[in-house]
Amino acid sequence: MAVPAGRRRAAPAGQRQHEQRQHEQRQHEQRQQEQRQQDGGRTGSAGPEVTSARSPRVRAARRLAKRAFRRQARLFLAEGPQAVAEALASGATVTELFLTRQARARHGELAAEAARRGAAVHAVSGDVMAELAQTVTPQGLLAVCRFVDVPLARLAEASPRLVVILASIRDPGNAGTVLRTADATGADGVIFSDASVDPYNSKCVRASAGSLFHLPVVVGVPLAESVAALRGAGLQVLAADGGAALTLDEVTHASRLGQPTAWLFGNEAWGLPGALLALADEAVAVPIYGRAESLNLAAAAAVCLYASARALRAGSVTARAQISPPAG
Repeated sequence: MAVPAGRRRAAPAGQRQHEQRQHEQRQHEQRQQEQRQQDGGRTGSAGPEVTSARSPRVRAARRLAKRAFRRQARLFLAEGPQAVAEALASGATVTELFLTRQARARHGELAAEAARRGAAVHAVSGDVMAELAQTVTPQGLLAVCRFVDVPLARLAEASPRLVVILASIRDPGNAGTVLRTADATGADGVIFSDASVDPYNSKCVRASAGSLFHLPVVVGVPLAESVAALRGAGLQVLAADGGAALTLDEVTHASRLGQPTAWLFGNEAWGLPGALLALADEAVAVPIYGRAESLNLAAAAAVCLYASARALRAGSVTARAQISPPAG
């Protein structure tokens, strides 16, 4: 049976279409390559976009959402431009950086700086970033960082004047807020006792708003050991306790806060049990002047730390005035 002429002509037409598609594909790939090269100059060679959450690098980063894997690798996730910028500015080790196309356009300088410091920079799709991020609305930028905590001995040997000890704090948002407050008041360090939340929990990292990278953090030390080390370094230990007979006003008026102090804060729900209160030199209550039942942990910590910071700064100013030679 003869093949119709029309069909004989169809083969070359199909071949031409196939060749045209190949040509268009090569042009598309060339444009993508040129774009990647241009982006690489700004972002540290982010490379082709990762679109699968099954990518080995993505899967490894996702594992860091769990504390056991964080501790094993001594790595954690810092999400958002502020956290990434603070990590880089502090000199913390950023091993990897994941970013979306939109974040690359807005924060290319952060990716370039991360790459300059040796971090592997990965461009990822929005869906992959949603898998990596621990927030409802990801900001498109997420870094893998090495742990930044220091040994207790290093903190104690640095002649600290204001330190926070967190005992059995379970809420990561509260812990991160206290860490941020400690940073704001000029504290010299924060100790997360062995029964407290992990400071590298993503919610704690976010709540700290970058303060995790600003001051020494000690992790996992038994409370009694922390208290002994700080007392040995010359600090008094005050425990914040809503039921204490001694108030913060009385401690302030007695000029007790002008000396180096470690503030001990307990669990959000049940505070500090008697055995832990016994470790402190004094238990101190934040006075309630109105009708509120109590203050939450973050608010009480802010009041206590700012009271200490003011007293310590006033003492420093007085000491400098006494040392300075008279004018003329």
